[in-house]
Amino acid sequence: MPLRAVGAAPFALGLVALALAACATTPQTPSSASRIPPSPVPAETPPSSAPAPERSLPLAALKGWEAEDHAAALAAFRETCGAARDPAMAQACRSARAIGLLDREQSRRFFEANFRAEIPAGEGVLTAYFAPEYPARRKPDEEFSAPLRPRPADLKTVDAGMFDAAQAGRIGAARDAGDGTLLPYPDRAAIEATPPVQALAWMRPEDLFFLQIQGSGILTFEGGKRMKALYAATNGRPFVAVANVMRDRALLAADNTSAEAIRSWLADHRGSDADAVMRLNPRYAFFSLVPDDGRQPVGSANLPLPPGRALAIDPTFHQMGELFWVDAEAPILKGAFPAYRRLALALDTGGAIKGEVRADLYLGVGMTAGAEAGRVRHTLRLYRLVPRVPAP
Repeated sequence: MPLRAVGAAPFALGLVALALAACATTPQTPSSASRIPPSPVPAETPPSSAPAPERSLPLAALKGWEAEDHAAALAAFRETCGAARDPAMAQACRSARAIGLLDREQSRRFFEANFRAEIPAGEGVLTAYFAPEYPARRKPDEEFSAPLRPRPADLKTVDAGMFDAAQAGRIGAARDAGDGTLLPYPDRAAIEATPPVQALAWMRPEDLFFLQIQGSGILTFEGGKRMKALYAATNGRPFVAVANVMRDRALLAADNTSAEAIRSWLADHRGSDADAVMRLNPRYAFFSLVPDDGRQPVGSANLPLPPGRALAIDPTFHQMGELFWVDAEAPILKGAFPAYRRLALALDTGGAIKGEVRADLYLGVGMTAGAEAGRVRHTLRLYRLVPRVPAP
């Protein structure tokens, strides 16, 4: 299902302007055409952090590489590469920031001179996410009946392996039983059955459900006031994709389980039927509200997410700030773009993003972004780009 589950401090992050299609965007105009990237590292100098030759290939060999907007990719890299903690990547980041703006051809030469691609371990899945915009109310009514809840005072962050050994190393949640014993935090059904101690806002139930999956969004109140809803915590329960269940129960066609189709069904069946479907996903997210500053949401790397250039990844396999070549094709949902091939950086995480060849592409804010993101479910080859740094 092309929906992102909330992870650790997403975009506050797991569904993009429509202009960001499978190919590149309009090239940037360079500030100085005389600034040329450094020449490639000589072949006889072994790169200290590059993969073994049999596991790597030059960037020019990547499918779709020539069609990429390398200038736009380099601009996104310069803005966000500070998230990297790897020394070789940090050096490449400093080099990119030192040379200033380059045109498309110069930017391509920079990447080819400084990186090689690591061949991925098989195929996986690409999905996409976005920052939604929803109406909200200060007081509940028949339509706006779902409370936006803040982080509960009794929620304690723990290692998820405390309750499930298979989840060791991931962020979990617990509550004190009253005698010092920690218990798993209640699931979605139990939380929704409890009246809120405090409600930051009131939303349509299906809107809140999707806000929790995306991880953050914009709320517009009566009178036009806009606020950002930011991820605060989850109940630590595993994410369950309702699309699969809705398909298996013939509630939706197999090729029409996009986010748009799911949300429309939930809105049309608002009440006990929709609640029963949403409660199949036990994961529940809590939020905080801040004034809308007009900027892109912040991901797990604590940086604004560049639309079309940011990935949510599994931190078990990848580090924040890593650079990737996304090669995704063969979509299974109607209306999807045929392929996504582009440079993107690991800047976020997501509860549903698990595995080495698994990624969620951030595509932007609003309905247009959401319409595109909801149709992304493509077969993915994820090439990690490794800096070509000379050995000491």
